[in-house]
Amino acid sequence: MNRTTDHGAAEAGERRHIMADNHQGISRRQFLKTTAAGIAIGLAGNPSFLIASDEVDLAVVSGEPVAATRKALEAMGGISRFVKKGQRVIIKPNMSFAKTPDFAATTHPMVVVAVAQACIEAGAKDVLVLDHTLQRAELCLERTGIREACKTLPGVHVFALQDKKFFQEIRVPQGKVLERVAVLKDVLESPVLINVPVAKSHSATGVSLGLKGLMGLIWDRESFHSQFNINQGIADLATVIKPQLTVLDATRALVSGGPGGPGDVKKPNLIVAGVDPVAVDSYGVGIVPWYGRTFKGPQVEHLLAAHQRGLGKIDVEKLRIYKGTA
Repeated sequence: MNRTTDHGAAEAGERRHIMADNHQGISRRQFLKTTAAGIAIGLAGNPSFLIASDEVDLAVVSGEPVAATRKALEAMGGISRFVKKGQRVIIKPNMSFAKTPDFAATTHPMVVVAVAQACIEAGAKDVLVLDHTLQRAELCLERTGIREACKTLPGVHVFALQDKKFFQEIRVPQGKVLERVAVLKDVLESPVLINVPVAKSHSATGVSLGLKGLMGLIWDRESFHSQFNINQGIADLATVIKPQLTVLDATRALVSGGPGGPGDVKKPNLIVAGVDPVAVDSYGVGIVPWYGRTFKGPQVEHLLAAHQRGLGKIDVEKLRIYKGTA
């Protein structure tokens, strides 16, 4: 494999240090959608507790990263519901910043390991852990701990891709502001995409969860910040990049100072898994206060836009939710 870098390529002397565009200094955009402030949300907000089955909309599990991730996958019907023997699987964590896990700016490495291991156990041919990192690829792979955590898993390869040759332009037929977008070829060619974002704040979109995290699979992110409404762009992107499963890492949450930190870090110790990416994100919004305030999913512009496109459910109170402890 001739990719930017992984632990095998590094040993072969094929490391490449490529600087990506650094979108620092983006002005904060309005997080609320002109709704009343101070709406309290918490885990007690939905009293419905369902038994584990593949009929639930979301699985919300508290506990240590590996155990909670595994139980969440089981509650969603098991990873074999999504991964078949002999398939290639793409796992998309957030590893865009050269930060250690305690900053909460990147996905916890043990959450990635748990998902990758489950895929291999289900018979996946190989698992590619991919992200188009914002900061220097090698530093991101090293400091996030994701490459090191995955190195002993057979068939699992971790790459930070920062070369345009790895991307392919496609049409966005339902796009309102996005007509074409260059997406990682591996994502377009693989039958299974599992999105594994971290829960964090974001200077341009209020929060960065699953849908916002899909921007790590495209080449030109700068246009989202400078050429059109980023929230509509995220909704457009969600019409062409559709993960089969989203596993939100809310073991820690960067509730201010995102996306790169440093900022205020909370520790909900939760994993939220679901097929519906809007539902996962909408639930994730209510886990912790952001910037010292509590919010609901419909108050996040890109989630509301995606919901209005028919891309997922946004009303958490109407979701079938399994809640458990690992």
